Amino acid sequence: MKSLLILSFIAHCAQFAFGQNSNQNYDSTLAKQLGGDDYGMKMYMFVVLKTGENKTTDKVFIDSCFMGHLANIGKLAEQKQLVVAGPFGKNEMDFRGLFVLNVKTLAEAEKLLETDPAIHSKLLKAEIIPWYGSAALTEYLSAHDKIWTAKP
Repeated sequence: MKSLLILSFIAHCAQFAFGQNSNQNYDSTLAKQLGGDDYGMKMYMFVVLKTGENKTTDKVFIDSCFMGHLANIGKLAEQKQLVVAGPFGKNEMDFRGLFVLNVKTLAEAEKLLETDPAIHSKLLKAEIIPWYGSAALTEYLSAHDKIWTAKP
């Protein structure tokens, strides 16, 4: 009997410890605005930028393409279609950088990537992978805009 009582008490406590599904901080308006599902998540397109097949040594052409690449990053970020972008450090996998695009489909991602001169000229190659992440990721852009002092 004593064992049954203890087991019943443990089961009752476990319900409170593991059964909590409500979020006291939940903001339904923000969740809807950001496109979050019940878990506060949504689909993005994760893009790995690798060294492309164009091996030109024309410095003027390369510089022009990468200036356009940076301008395109800025434009997509302003439009909230690009959430994260940045280069990788030196590595053996030819990884040059990454994007997290705020779009739901591969087709939408491909269309956005066509606007990038470094990708269009094949100096960079883009590999796109669907990625499920926090819908609040887009909120980081406004904070980032408040901490840089030099724009590339």
